[in-house]
Amino acid sequence: MTTRKQFRVQTFNAISGAGLSRFPDDLYDVGASLADPDALLVRSAKLHDTPIPDSVLAVARAGAGTNNIPVADMTERGVPVFNTPGANANAVKELVLAGLFIASRNLIPAARFAHTLEGDDAAIARAVEAGKKQFIGFELPGRTLGVIGLGAIGVQVANAALGLGLSVVGFDPGISVEHAWHLSAEVERAESIEDVFRRADILTVHVPLIEATRGLVSTQRIALMKDSAVILNFARAEIVDEGAVISALDADALRGYVCDFPSTNVHKHPKCISLPHLGASTREAESNCAIMAVDELRGFLEDGQVHNSVNFPEAVMPREEGTHRVLIVNRNVPNMVGQVSTIVAQHGENIANLLNRSRGELAVTLVDVEGEVELPTLEELCGIDGVLSARLISAA
Repeated sequence: MTTRKQFRVQTFNAISGAGLSRFPDDLYDVGASLADPDALLVRSAKLHDTPIPDSVLAVARAGAGTNNIPVADMTERGVPVFNTPGANANAVKELVLAGLFIASRNLIPAARFAHTLEGDDAAIARAVEAGKKQFIGFELPGRTLGVIGLGAIGVQVANAALGLGLSVVGFDPGISVEHAWHLSAEVERAESIEDVFRRADILTVHVPLIEATRGLVSTQRIALMKDSAVILNFARAEIVDEGAVISALDADALRGYVCDFPSTNVHKHPKCISLPHLGASTREAESNCAIMAVDELRGFLEDGQVHNSVNFPEAVMPREEGTHRVLIVNRNVPNMVGQVSTIVAQHGENIANLLNRSRGELAVTLVDVEGEVELPTLEELCGIDGVLSARLISAA
């Protein structure tokens, strides 16, 4: 008979062994076919039509985007959804830089042309000399790169582009303090997103796909661009209105479009280059994402810590030695901390440390209690109006 381990993690897709190896064997069962899992670990699998058991306490995506996860449903159930921002930033940055060279030097059409050459070396040499003029490109120094979105990827792209001799203008009204610290002072801040479209010789987008960014590259904004401009999209396909791009390309109002998302609109268009979603497809990025996702799940399951969640507030508190921790997920309503403190005190237990963090309509409360936490205390905490769940974490 096999004894059930403390935590069960169900995996979707192939997860890098560099991450899976971080689950301690004595604490975790990990596999693709586990019943009643405590957590789900996923890459690109779509969970919207997949029944998610009531046993699930957390979902982690080994990647940045969470469009394949029913985040709103998980929020309503009090389940955090984690992602791995920045883990694949270098991989995407390198592909964006490749896109710069592909666009500026017509590398893909040129390679296709070379592949069709036939005859002996002399015949090929003559064909090369006759045909290469159709692939004349442009050099990057002195051109302006416009960067929409200055998160982990956008900052790396902007800084790297400066080293190639490009001028860089960026726009991100919600840039974090951390990312601002890493952004070169040579990157100019645009006053508006439209200002970036007007000035860019090459435009690259690095924003998450949400309703506000769907179709961000629109007919109206493309109309502001130079006829010689190129658009790069290595973020999400839906951020760019493909119909608007194709219309501009066909009217010679745009030079080219390079993206990571083939579709019937773009994959055979003579002015489009599409790659097969290679942004995070490096061994290093897959390992980094898996490691970060596993560490986030472990932090939540073992310690109640919330770090890099897309729907929960950041809630990280050091453990007090000799205490038991209670993790409470609740709606962001008044007097929650007061009610929690009162109930703990009424059961004769002393609070050693407490943290309450909120995000929108949701809040997380971490309570470190000296000594044991009895079941009646936990049950009464669960009964507070607005509490979605309360879970006891093992002693520190």
